[in-house]
Parts: sequence; structure tokens; C-alpha cells
Amino acid sequence: MSHTLRQIIKLIEGGEARISEHGYDEMAEEGIFAKDIVNGIRKAELLEDYPNFPKGPCVLVMQKDQNDLPVHVVWGIPKGKLSPAVLVTAYRPDPALWSDDSRRRKQ
Repeated sequence: MSHTLRQIIKLIEGGEARISEHGYDEMAEEGIFAKDIVNGIRKAELLEDYPNFPKGPCVLVMQKDQNDLPVHVVWGIPKGKLSPAVLVTAYRPDPALWSDDSRRRKQ
């Protein structure tokens, strides 16, 4: 597990999390419930880690929804800040772009 993901989990468990407007829009469009994502953060599987992202450290993780279907979630921490954890976006992985197990980008 990356340092960024550990920090994000700690922030979420401490109640220091928010969902961006874009994140809400994407989850609504995809039928993803925020409670499933927030409550499932401990089971998140790290796919990509961006500790030096210009807007602040972030990660792409795979989580599961209430039906045990994969959901990709980008969580971040604003640059220069210690909190909150921000759900930037969440979406169902497109099979045309991701491997069958939704863990790797297709070449």
C-alpha cells in the first residue's frame, strides 16, 4: 500500500473526506453509492499511485459496489494540505480500456 493511500484511509476513517462535484455527478450517472465507496475504502486495491501529481497526491484504486462489481475511484489530497481526502471521480471501468479483471489499462 502506498503512503498516499494510507493517508487517505486515515483521513476517511477520521471523518475528513469530501466528494467533489464531479465525483457526485459521475457516481450518480453510473449508479454508484457514496456510502459503498466511503465504507469500502479499507478494501481498496491500489492500481496507480501519483504522489507528485500537480494538484496534490492522488491514487487510482479499485473498489467494489454493493453488488460486488468493480468501481475505479480517484482519491486525492489537495496540494499543500494535510486534509481532506477528496473523492475526485468514480466510474465503472470500460472493458474496452481495461483488462478483464479491471486492474490494468489495455495497451
